[in-house]
Amino acid sequence: VQLQASGGGLVQAGGSLRLSCSASGRTSDTTAMAWFRLAPGQEREFVAAVRYTGGTFYSNSVKGRFTVSRDNAKNTVFLQMSSLQPEDTAVYYCAAKPGLVPITSAMSLVRTYDYWGQGTLVTVSS
Repeated sequence: VQLQASGGGLVQAGGSLRLSCSASGRTSDTTAMAWFRLAPGQEREFVAAVRYTGGTFYSNSVKGRFTVSRDNAKNTVFLQMSSLQPEDTAVYYCAAKPGLVPITSAMSLVRTYDYWGQGTLVTVSS
Protein backbone atom coordinates (compact mmCIF):
# COMPACT_ATOMS: atom_id res chain seq x y z
CA VAL A 1 0.00 0.00 0.00
CA GLN A 2 1.29 3.41 -0.97
CA LEU A 3 0.00 6.51 0.80
CA GLN A 4 0.18 10.04 -0.51
CA ALA A 5 -0.68 12.86 1.88
CA SER A 6 -1.44 16.36 0.71
CA GLY A 7 -3.17 19.56 1.75
CA GLY A 8 -0.71 21.01 4.22
CA GLY A 9 0.26 24.65 4.21
CA LEU A 10 0.49 27.88 6.16
CA VAL A 11 -2.60 29.15 7.93
CA GLN A 12 -3.33 31.73 10.58
CA ALA A 13 -4.54 30.75 14.01
CA GLY A 14 -8.26 30.10 13.95
CA GLY A 15 -8.16 29.00 10.34
CA SER A 16 -8.91 25.67 8.69
CA LEU A 17 -7.20 23.16 6.44
CA ARG A 18 -8.20 19.83 4.97
CA LEU A 19 -5.63 17.12 4.56
CA SER A 20 -6.07 14.23 2.16
CA CYS A 21 -4.43 10.82 2.12
CA SER A 22 -4.80 8.83 -1.07
CA ALA A 23 -4.11 5.10 -0.88
CA SER A 24 -3.06 2.94 -3.81
CA GLY A 25 -1.92 -0.62 -4.29
CA ARG A 26 -3.41 -3.46 -2.27
CA THR A 27 -5.96 -1.33 -0.45
CA SER A 28 -8.64 -4.00 -0.17
CA ASP A 29 -6.94 -5.39 2.96
CA THR A 30 -6.97 -2.05 4.77
CA THR A 31 -9.01 -2.08 7.96
CA ALA A 32 -8.06 1.25 9.50
CA MET A 33 -6.33 4.49 8.65
CA ALA A 34 -4.99 7.17 10.89
CA TRP A 35 -3.32 10.53 11.10
CA PHE A 36 -0.32 11.21 13.29
CA ARG A 37 1.80 14.31 13.60
CA LEU A 38 5.37 15.09 14.46
CA ALA A 39 6.41 18.46 15.82
CA PRO A 40 10.04 19.52 16.27
CA GLY A 41 11.54 18.03 19.40
CA GLN A 42 8.52 15.86 20.12
CA GLU A 43 7.49 12.27 19.58
CA ARG A 44 5.04 11.21 16.92
CA GLU A 45 1.57 11.92 18.26
CA PHE A 46 -1.73 10.30 17.40
CA VAL A 47 -4.29 12.70 15.95
CA ALA A 48 -7.27 10.78 14.56
CA ALA A 49 -8.24 7.47 13.03
CA VAL A 50 -11.08 5.74 11.27
CA ARG A 51 -11.78 2.03 11.55
CA TYR A 52 -13.41 0.54 8.50
CA THR A 53 -15.78 -1.63 10.51
CA GLY A 54 -16.99 1.48 12.28
CA GLY A 55 -15.81 4.20 14.56
CA THR A 56 -13.68 7.29 14.53
CA PHE A 57 -11.12 8.13 17.17
CA TYR A 58 -9.50 11.39 18.20
CA SER A 59 -6.84 12.58 20.57
CA ASN A 60 -8.08 14.84 23.32
CA SER A 61 -6.06 17.71 21.90
CA VAL A 62 -8.02 17.79 18.63
CA LYS A 63 -11.43 16.44 19.65
CA GLY A 64 -14.14 18.86 18.61
CA ARG A 65 -11.84 20.67 16.17
CA PHE A 66 -10.75 17.96 13.74
CA THR A 67 -12.87 15.49 11.80
CA VAL A 68 -11.61 12.35 10.09
CA SER A 69 -13.57 10.81 7.24
CA ARG A 70 -13.10 8.50 4.30
CA ASP A 71 -14.23 8.21 0.71
CA ASN A 72 -14.39 4.50 -0.08
CA ALA A 73 -14.72 4.97 -3.82
CA LYS A 74 -11.55 7.06 -3.98
CA ASN A 75 -9.55 5.16 -1.33
CA THR A 76 -8.97 8.47 0.37
CA VAL A 77 -9.05 9.57 3.98
CA PHE A 78 -9.49 13.20 4.96
CA LEU A 79 -8.65 15.22 8.02
CA GLN A 80 -10.68 18.40 8.29
CA MET A 81 -8.92 20.70 10.73
CA SER A 82 -10.66 23.75 12.17
CA SER A 83 -9.82 26.31 14.84
CA LEU A 84 -6.16 25.63 14.22
CA GLN A 85 -3.68 26.80 16.82
CA PRO A 86 0.09 27.30 16.70
CA GLU A 87 0.54 24.12 18.72
CA ASP A 88 -1.00 22.20 15.82
CA THR A 89 2.08 23.01 13.75
CA ALA A 90 3.68 19.75 12.70
CA VAL A 91 4.29 17.35 9.87
CA TYR A 92 1.15 15.26 9.51
CA TYR A 93 1.46 11.63 8.44
CA CYS A 94 -1.23 9.25 7.33
CA ALA A 95 -0.96 5.57 8.10
CA ALA A 96 -2.78 2.40 7.12
CA LYS A 97 -3.41 -0.91 8.85
CA PRO A 98 -4.02 -4.02 6.77
CA GLY A 99 -5.32 -7.35 7.97
CA LEU A 100 -6.97 -7.87 11.33
CA VAL A 101 -9.24 -5.09 12.52
CA PRO A 102 -7.48 -3.28 15.37
CA ILE A 103 -9.14 -3.08 18.74
CA THR A 104 -10.11 0.31 20.09
CA SER A 105 -7.14 0.63 22.41
CA ALA A 106 -4.76 0.00 19.51
CA MET A 107 -6.16 2.63 17.20
CA SER A 108 -3.91 5.37 18.59
CA LEU A 109 -0.67 3.39 18.61
CA VAL A 110 2.11 3.95 16.08
CA ARG A 111 2.92 0.24 16.02
CA THR A 112 -0.59 -0.66 14.87
CA TYR A 113 0.02 0.74 11.40
CA ASP A 114 2.18 -0.92 8.77
CA TYR A 115 2.16 1.68 6.01
CA TRP A 116 3.02 5.35 6.22
CA GLY A 117 2.82 8.30 3.87
CA GLN A 118 5.55 10.86 3.39
CA GLY A 119 3.99 13.59 5.52
CA THR A 120 2.61 17.03 4.80
CA LEU A 121 3.64 20.14 6.74
CA VAL A 122 1.04 22.22 8.53
CA THR A 123 2.19 25.56 9.91
CA VAL A 124 -0.13 27.67 12.02
CA SER A 125 0.96 31.25 12.64
CA SER A 126 -0.16 33.24 15.65
